[in-house]
Amino acid sequence: MSDTHHTPSLASARAPLLDQRAKTVLWLLAMVMLWGLSWPATQVALLSVPPVWLAALRFGSAGICLFIFVALRGELRLPPKADWPIVISIGFLQMMAFTGMGMIAMTTTETSHSVLLAYTTPLWSVVMAFLLFRQAPTHAQFGALAVGLVGVGLIVSPLEMDWSQPGVLRGALLLIGGAVSWSVVILHVRRHRWQSSPLQLAPWQMLLATVPLASIAFLTEGAPVGINFTPELIQLLVFIGPIATSACFVISAEQGRRITPFAMANFTLGVPLVGITASVILLGNQLSPVFLTGLALVTLGMGLAARAARGR
Repeated sequence: MSDTHHTPSLASARAPLLDQRAKTVLWLLAMVMLWGLSWPATQVALLSVPPVWLAALRFGSAGICLFIFVALRGELRLPPKADWPIVISIGFLQMMAFTGMGMIAMTTTETSHSVLLAYTTPLWSVVMAFLLFRQAPTHAQFGALAVGLVGVGLIVSPLEMDWSQPGVLRGALLLIGGAVSWSVVILHVRRHRWQSSPLQLAPWQMLLATVPLASIAFLTEGAPVGINFTPELIQLLVFIGPIATSACFVISAEQGRRITPFAMANFTLGVPLVGITASVILLGNQLSPVFLTGLALVTLGMGLAARAARGR
């Protein structure tokens, strides 16, 4: 009789845990889809909005949404002194530099190339960990880096990119530069002792990115008076900013803490795959055998890098 009583109680205890895991997976899959789809959406928006202004509009609108969201939760306050280094790091390097350089690059680079090169961050994290902290790569990390960089070399080579076209090589270098900037932030995040939650700091980071982006845009691209805010463009801007930036940041902050960093890294690998697939379906990008080979090598390299980091 005791067995018949214990079995239902164990099952009932596991059910909420399984439900929570399922919800977390569904939320993170939604995040990956939205982040991936934001790349072709950005490519279309760039036909109407200059790149640096688009970056400023993205973080300006997303920042407003997050200020309201965090305030409604009763958690809006100035970051403590101990958190300002990470606010500056994420605001300037990840948001301003990564996004600004990426959007400039996308004016001359196909979406499929852009999203893949931008998400080579795990590879550069291995390099920057050595350069900044003298953290020598393990054999597994070195192998992952070698595999991934061969893929990057294929994608940026004349076999895949037409270097004679204006801005093509510059765009590839900007995307890699953005990925390197983001990798530095990842290393900083791992070492930072958080006083506030990432979600509490996010609005301030976006504000810190928006102000210089808008200033640079005004100086280099002029006042945004020539932008024609059609209903279609407004829909794209709402998707790129409040939805694919602020909403996804909330999902990442709230649900990402429920899984391991290794699992989160594997989820993030889906973003370029979704972005590339969407660019083929929605924008008509064509994937050559060279690109597909480079994609396979880069994805394998990033997966191996994530696994090696987990082991370390």
